[in-house]
Amino acid sequence: MTTFQPGPDDIAIVGFCQAPGVRQTPGTTNGTEMLVPIFQQLYADLGITRSDIDFWCSGSSDYLSGRAFSFISSVDAIGAVPPIDESHVEMDAAWAMYEAYVKLLTGEAETALVYGFGKSSAGNLRKTLALQTDPYVVAPLWPDSVSMAGLQARLGIDAGLWDEKDMAEVSRRSRTDALSNPGAQLAGSVSVDELLAQPMIADPLRKHDCAPITDGAAAVILARGPRAYELCERPAWITGFDHRIDSAELGGRDLTTAPSATIAAERATGGSLDGITVAELHAPFTHQELILRAAMGLDGAAGDAIVINPSGGALSGNPMFAAGLERIGRAATRVMEGTDRRALAHATSGPLLQQNLVCVLEGRN
Repeated sequence: MTTFQPGPDDIAIVGFCQAPGVRQTPGTTNGTEMLVPIFQQLYADLGITRSDIDFWCSGSSDYLSGRAFSFISSVDAIGAVPPIDESHVEMDAAWAMYEAYVKLLTGEAETALVYGFGKSSAGNLRKTLALQTDPYVVAPLWPDSVSMAGLQARLGIDAGLWDEKDMAEVSRRSRTDALSNPGAQLAGSVSVDELLAQPMIADPLRKHDCAPITDGAAAVILARGPRAYELCERPAWITGFDHRIDSAELGGRDLTTAPSATIAAERATGGSLDGITVAELHAPFTHQELILRAAMGLDGAAGDAIVINPSGGALSGNPMFAAGLERIGRAATRVMEGTDRRALAHATSGPLLQQNLVCVLEGRN
């Protein structure tokens, strides 16, 4: 029995599901095949049907599939007859969740289903992500994403902020924690020394420092006010939500820091990490987790009791345009299950942690 009485401005996550992360899925380059099973699972978990969803919002990228408005084909997983209220963002679905959150705050909807999907195996991901860079002075050079991350990692090493052993420890912990995540693509027990013995692929990055190429999808359901308790015994209430952006000019910012992540975390948490016991960080490279932990104050006394990426994080599976939403869903699941009372989730988009979103979730039973 709950004593918390939600008002119309209280929004919660009431369901989460993800497709298992795999290196390559068969079929077409759209996400329909991945989305149908997780939608059906969410309906079954919450005891609802498609008609119970008031608003739909998705995150994906036409560049992965190589054709314009490719996200329209994913609507086949929903069923667009009778007509639905639907929207889309060309970035990680964590930002689609923010749009849905605002939609619910307006009172125009009581429930929303947010989903993201990406078939990274459909093309050359390292080159495709170059299109996220400045279109005038950077993108024409076609700098691949791993090489750019290597430059960022080298800057941090040369500045004495971290070393290769610190990076390998992030990978070791990620793979170990991913053993408990059935949706993980990479999991296993490995030592730091074993990881450091591997050859470099983009100095100073080794293969374990980089998130794997992953086909996958994720979805969450949001509900507003009392409707949340009708669908979930312990909703994960959104008590803070903010996203910020740093300069697109890679030479115009310090790549060893993430000011936008700092601001987003301060705004989302209200400036206090009190009560937060878990943080799911969207870090596609080992050194980027180190940057984010420092930027958000998750290292040191304030973050000593905070578990980082118990799911294994993006290093255990990185479905493009769904991995950030997956971080939110993973954090929400721990709140809904009662494992944690207050959780922080993070998503990033753009090159080298350019854009950062932070969501704080709480159980209020």
